[in-house]
Amino acid sequence: MAEPAHSPPPLTKDQQLRAVFEFAGVGIAVTALDGRFVEPNPRFCEILGYSADELRSRTFLDVTYPDEVDATRAYMHDLIEGRIRGYKLEKRYVRADGRAVWCDVSVTALRRKDGAVSQFIGVIEDISERKAQAEALREMDRRKDEFLAILSHELRNPLAPIRQAAAIAATPKASENERRWATEVIRRQVQTMALLLDDLLDVSRITRGTLQLRATEANLSEIINAAIETARPLIDAREHHFEVEMPREPVLFQADTLRLAQVLSNLLTNAAKYTNSGGSIRLVAEADERQVVLRVEDDGIGIAPEALSRIFTMFSQAPEAQDRAQGGLGIGLALAKGLVELHEGTLEVRSDGPGRGSTFIVTLPHHHTRASAATQIAAPEPGSRKRRVLVADDNRDAADSLALILKMQGHDVRVVYDGAKAMEALRENPPEIALLDIGMPEMNGYDVARTIRQTIPKGRLTLIAVTGWGQKHDVTRALDAGFDCHFTKPVDPMSVAALLSATPV
Repeated sequence: MAEPAHSPPPLTKDQQLRAVFEFAGVGIAVTALDGRFVEPNPRFCEILGYSADELRSRTFLDVTYPDEVDATRAYMHDLIEGRIRGYKLEKRYVRADGRAVWCDVSVTALRRKDGAVSQFIGVIEDISERKAQAEALREMDRRKDEFLAILSHELRNPLAPIRQAAAIAATPKASENERRWATEVIRRQVQTMALLLDDLLDVSRITRGTLQLRATEANLSEIINAAIETARPLIDAREHHFEVEMPREPVLFQADTLRLAQVLSNLLTNAAKYTNSGGSIRLVAEADERQVVLRVEDDGIGIAPEALSRIFTMFSQAPEAQDRAQGGLGIGLALAKGLVELHEGTLEVRSDGPGRGSTFIVTLPHHHTRASAATQIAAPEPGSRKRRVLVADDNRDAADSLALILKMQGHDVRVVYDGAKAMEALRENPPEIALLDIGMPEMNGYDVARTIRQTIPKGRLTLIAVTGWGQKHDVTRALDAGFDCHFTKPVDPMSVAALLSATPV
């Protein structure tokens, strides 16, 4: 018969307390009345970055953040005098490496039988990460509120001239020139709003990884010329001295021409905005076998050192930039950086401080490619064939204005204002092409498409979704419902006209 195994003797209470002290997940330290550390446990040493012997040669005030020394001394005095039995608070310590560390601190007085305080015992928990997360949330909330305020301001800016121009155009006494002027104002301001929304959507797509580049053989000079064309009106309006330095030989490389022109025009426009009238802006382009480098230099308001690290952050603007009338949403640089990184490149900024100008540097890999046959074939010009078109949208102004444009282009257009009427029109007198809003009453656009596809297949009727919902899954949902293509509002009428002309049905 086997002998029973001998179990180890139970730990004494002192041994149990010692084990808790040594292996606790929080810092524990016993200190003398003068604040000198008597016995810190390993976790306490780890949090503050000192060895136990190093701490024993220091007091708790020596490792307390300077701004909190007086308050800590007052708490300890209240403990000794018996006014409080202990205290709990959040405070900062200074680590051995000089960094501040936030801790949740609980301190209790150890007393002798006569009630006098003999020592203190403190328990600390490192809450630096929690503090950082809370601060990040507060900063995110602050920036969200700031962004919404700026967005409201930026959307109201073009709305004011649109409203005024519309009033002028509707005035019976307005001359033909005044009506043309009002029309141009409306067109220009609507384009401003469309670009604003496009930038927001592009940043969102980049963040989610859904924006796709259309890389072809790009000509560097064409990219630069397109960017300058966009930024030139603002540069000229502010009377800046503008210089361009280009490589002597043509530079061809693989890139998305449109997107790189967008990056460069954003940088040039930024330089024009934040350089005082009559300042200097310089665009320098260089290329070698490995990389293409673009530098936009200005002698404008510059950037403070503390703002450099967040200059490419979404909705971030330095205070001095926000004071500018053209401050914008603060998304241009975030968008530019995202587009450059999609090209496997880098965008960096340099500035010697406020009032000393800025330099933005785009560095791109020089991928050599040959132009494919597809890129050399020009797109066919849209024809002028008359179409039978149905426009359905519960926003009457949107439906009527789009229908009017299509009628002016020679198409036979019928307009309805809800999904049920659209279904009725499709069945009674099927058009060749139907432009359907999605969020209509009675019957939404998805249901209309799914229902009509049961009797009229693709090839006999082209269905085009026209909607304010433009995420990738919205496009997929529209195609799954039976639509042939998807347009996101605000729709460019010329794009619709081109599609109608190119559609074979």
